[in-house]
Amino acid sequence: MPYEEVGEGVRLFYTDDGQGTPPLLLVHGWGTDSHQWSWHIDALAATHRVLAVDLRGHGYSSVPETGNTPRAMAADLDVLLGRLGIPQVVAVGHSMGGQVVSILAVEHPERVRALVTLDPGYGMTAEIARGFPRMIEGLRGERPHEAAERIDEWCTNAATPPVIRRWHKRRLYGMPPHVLVQAFEAMFTGPGAIGVRPASDDYLARRRCPVLSIWADAGRAGWEAGLLKDPASVVLSWEGASHRLHEERPGDFVNALQGWLRRL
Repeated sequence: MPYEEVGEGVRLFYTDDGQGTPPLLLVHGWGTDSHQWSWHIDALAATHRVLAVDLRGHGYSSVPETGNTPRAMAADLDVLLGRLGIPQVVAVGHSMGGQVVSILAVEHPERVRALVTLDPGYGMTAEIARGFPRMIEGLRGERPHEAAERIDEWCTNAATPPVIRRWHKRRLYGMPPHVLVQAFEAMFTGPGAIGVRPASDDYLARRRCPVLSIWADAGRAGWEAGLLKDPASVVLSWEGASHRLHEERPGDFVNALQGWLRRL
């Protein structure tokens, strides 16, 4: 069965495809699940073993009443890899998943051969962060899914196919409200949050492995380039893409990832 116990009351759903090395661990973003990688798994599994996991509180995995935070999610992944006997992966994360895999790389560096982050949920400026308390208030209110949908509006643009908009809206409305608010708050405003500068700078500078980072925002791409330590690291900016860049351009993402891995 594609489930694994990773802690008391927490069982993660995952899929496991392909056989090549190094293994890839695919980690989805806030308010979605591992179906997000359906655009990519077949192509990646042709050359690599590919694990796609539902984080705690999301998808088919357990929904704890508390502790639905990026740090707990990263700790879950460390346990999952240990239970599966996988010593090291290339960890790939989108949005909140970019935070989760970065925490995994910092707190459990032996687990992460290399890191791939896709329009990650960190590096927010103070100007953007001023809106977070209002968003959190909405998530705690009487219509949390409507609040989540408003937050999600900035994730798309004219380049985003309608099917992707609909797909994510349906996932959001199926999410437990307490998970939405706990995860969002832990990313950006809670104790130890790393989503906003300068906390992002201090924490992410601790990553020592090679990083491939792909952004929709050239400014934030330039910012992250200054934090990377390994000379094999690469930062890309895809002009015109939205936050859903790897779903809008799945072929480009797979080609970029596979090309970069061949050079490591």
